[in-house]
Amino acid sequence: MLCGAGAVWGAAACGGNAATGGSHTGALPAMAPVGPREQTADQQLSHVLSRLSFGARAGDMQRVREMGVDGWIDLQLHPERIDDAAAEQFMHENYTLLEVDAAELQRMVPPPGVLQQELAARTKGREATAADSADYKKALEATRRLVGEVNSARVTRAATSQRQLQEVMVDFWLNHFTVYAAKGPQARYHLAEYETKSIRPHALGKFRDLLGAVAKSPAMLFYLDNWQSQADSTRPRLVMAGGRLTALSPAQIRALQTRTAAGGRGQPAIPATPPRGRAGLNENYGRELLELHTLGVDGGYTQSDVINVARALTGWTLQGPRQAESGFNFVPLMHDAGEKVVLGHVLPAGRGVEDGEEVLDIVARHPSTAHYIAFKLARHFVSDVPSPALVDRAAAVFTATDGDIREVLRTIITSQEFFSVAAYRGKVKSPFEVVVSTVRALDGKPDPTPRTAQLVAGLGQPIFGHQTPDGWPDTGDKWMNTGAIMQRINFGFVAASGRVPGAAPTGFPGADALKNAPLEQQVDAVASALLGGSISADTRAVLLSGSNPLLKTTPADGAMAGRPLPPIKGINQVIGLALGSPEFQRR
Repeated sequence: MLCGAGAVWGAAACGGNAATGGSHTGALPAMAPVGPREQTADQQLSHVLSRLSFGARAGDMQRVREMGVDGWIDLQLHPERIDDAAAEQFMHENYTLLEVDAAELQRMVPPPGVLQQELAARTKGREATAADSADYKKALEATRRLVGEVNSARVTRAATSQRQLQEVMVDFWLNHFTVYAAKGPQARYHLAEYETKSIRPHALGKFRDLLGAVAKSPAMLFYLDNWQSQADSTRPRLVMAGGRLTALSPAQIRALQTRTAAGGRGQPAIPATPPRGRAGLNENYGRELLELHTLGVDGGYTQSDVINVARALTGWTLQGPRQAESGFNFVPLMHDAGEKVVLGHVLPAGRGVEDGEEVLDIVARHPSTAHYIAFKLARHFVSDVPSPALVDRAAAVFTATDGDIREVLRTIITSQEFFSVAAYRGKVKSPFEVVVSTVRALDGKPDPTPRTAQLVAGLGQPIFGHQTPDGWPDTGDKWMNTGAIMQRINFGFVAASGRVPGAAPTGFPGADALKNAPLEQQVDAVASALLGGSISADTRAVLLSGSNPLLKTTPADGAMAGRPLPPIKGINQVIGLALGSPEFQRR
């Protein structure tokens, strides 16, 4: 990795002040009280606002100071106590599609395949006219709007909500349980429901409830192909026989079908082939459930466990998946009704949906899951390399509280490791965090268009755009290289030129009065307003010089904005450099 060799900002952004964990070297009891904090009082204020929110807005530092850091943390851990009416009202008025379920969305905005069929029927026996083509393009654009609105809503809520820790956790879980918007035409219809119904209500609740909501979400069932997974041709299935569901072998099913076809009475008709049109077991979700969602890659499972988890989840499908119907559906005839063994637990033969439910119970409460989730939370909130002692304490709380996410998180964000000097500005922001924190730092207004979300994509992190199920990286080395650093510096100038919708570069309080102030006064004021008042001597020198050492000239290619940037001078230049500084790029 090349991180600006010889350039102070490149080194600082890539590796300077790298956090390696807390100061404890020995194991602590699971419920050990927190000890003294290494960070100063002002550092603690800045730290909680950069780690537990998407960055400080004007006045946030003073509010946290008055409330006290611990009081503010406790309040954020209980978002239901926070009045968020203004943000909710804006969302309700500007994102109408978010409140429509997938089935209705498809009726309102048909998928491209349906649009083509409608156009073919409409023009049958004649050439398509210009009006036909225009109508088709308009309808096709409406399908793209679905993803655009969901992406825009993500940015808007993160930037405006008073329930900041909840928004950070929603972002964390959406990445942990990632889905891909371009998986297929049907995927876009499920994105809004995935966030609002599967992730958001459980972001600070019990992990088992969150896991179950994700497992039954159409977005995940479609993304990892479980909607079409079914027992293979050698396995018994559940069939309605004699007025009840019964596990029958393939031979028994064929015999029953033969008797039914011959006019036998008392038996309902049984399909000659299972539904969904594609026979066979699909292991995708079973594998990722163990490897990425719960136990972790080193969690102690085997390939046999993967297969048996997949077998237990056969028949977990959708209501009319090709028509984007919105609900989870269990189809008995798709289900493998044979005996299974998962992580040493025997699942008896002859059961249905309860096979999958028991698998979720097993993995949600497994010791490896406690450790894996504790590790990922500690890595996200404390350090790229979290202290093993902290992870162990958090895992113990996970186990003791039956996976209470709020209490696990409380253990982590009130720990000595969290408030260590090494943790301060020890995490590199993701592109999503860079853009949202910029909007908040400039006291920006909510943007109901897709433009701000497109800026996130321009920095390398399209929302719902990670194709593989491992999600976006959560360590700085994966985000920072010379090209990425230059993109972020360019983005600072884009914001300083007024190209971030709703976020005027001089929108923060007191900025207008600085326009004609001496340069040193401008630098001090911008550092206080945007960088928490604490900057290195190197950063101060860059702000005073008016140029970034990684850029030979002021950025002019306009890559982030679609057109060249005009010359940026005065207070706007200072702001642009500050937004590209290591202090702002870290949290």
